[in-house]
Amino acid sequence: MKINTGQGTIPLITLIGIWSVSALTSLPGLAVSPILGELSTIFPHATELDIQMLTSLPSLLIIPFVLLAGKLAEKRDFIRLLRVGLWLFAASGVLYLFSSRMWQLMAVSALLGIGAGLIIPLSTGLISRYFTGEYRVRQFGYSSAITNMTLVVATAVTGYLAEVHWRLPFAVYLLPLISLVLSAYLKKDAASVTIKQAAAIIPPIQSTPVISGKYGIHIRHLVQLMLFYGLVTYVVLAVTFNLPFLMEAHHFSSGNSGLMISLFFLAIMAPGFMLDSLVKLLGNKTKLYSLLAIAIGLLLIWISPTEWLIVPGCILVGLGYGIIQPLIYDKTVDTAIPQKTTLALAFVMVMNYLAILLSPFITDFFQWIFHTGSQEFPFIFNLCITILIMYWAYAKKEEFLFSD
Repeated sequence: MKINTGQGTIPLITLIGIWSVSALTSLPGLAVSPILGELSTIFPHATELDIQMLTSLPSLLIIPFVLLAGKLAEKRDFIRLLRVGLWLFAASGVLYLFSSRMWQLMAVSALLGIGAGLIIPLSTGLISRYFTGEYRVRQFGYSSAITNMTLVVATAVTGYLAEVHWRLPFAVYLLPLISLVLSAYLKKDAASVTIKQAAAIIPPIQSTPVISGKYGIHIRHLVQLMLFYGLVTYVVLAVTFNLPFLMEAHHFSSGNSGLMISLFFLAIMAPGFMLDSLVKLLGNKTKLYSLLAIAIGLLLIWISPTEWLIVPGCILVGLGYGIIQPLIYDKTVDTAIPQKTTLALAFVMVMNYLAILLSPFITDFFQWIFHTGSQEFPFIFNLCITILIMYWAYAKKEEFLFSD
């Protein structure tokens, strides 16, 4: 079976290889979450800082290595670089299973962060290399859906495995071995795709975006995308970081917060399967309506008098973000010449991890500024930010960032 890319066709097995890499980007740190409560018992001499480092090290190292991978992808063999990242990722999975000391777990977590950092920008870089036009939009949607579907399934699986033995959740980090096998098909098709891209640059001058600047990247457009992505990611993180505390403060069932967050991630996944149709329907107001969905969702969560009314709030926030995320990746491709595309994607994708790392500190800082410890504050504050972003999207709907 052949898959249309907008610049030819590729075998289905090659597309599955691309999807398998996308599935891995949600895994770093996932295996540690279900055993966090047990770590102090398993390692009685471990300090609270040790346990915090175990969870934060992968994210800390992902950021510089995402940027490094973007830069190396300009001149190095793209598939070889991907394989190095996959081997490091898979090696961390093996080493986790045999680590018996906290310092060993921390060292392996660092290795995991390096491997994940190398493959994360390449996962979107593969789509930009193989696909173009509406086919690229569709594949970014599928990639986002697969990433979030893997997150939901892997979370459930690691939770079950943690009940059997604390080491077993780390087995999910062996999944890169599947991508390594499939990378042989990516290698086979990479040369022909490169040739087609090179040939396509010459005749259809009008279809190739003009990139101003000596760096091969439209800096202003890239910075706009980074700012927009970072803000939107920070806004929706209130659901994962603050919802459990809000539900506890309202004396709602604490067990249901996990269900709400799962619905949030499922809602992020859903738009990816019909992204191109949504963009055709909503046009240059796609991001505006998506932001409106996020705003209504945050409002519902804030004012909800009962826990089950929080459900539509979580779903609306997830749907809005699920549309915006792949569209940002697609827009990023248009900010750079082909050789610089992966680097541009790396800069945009790093904003996701910066938002995750900084979100608790930003929220705490503004709670200190406003002298409040209210659990509703993150949702009120993020709702205000979303309204400001909506004004930006409406005022600039004809410009590059919002002209879908």
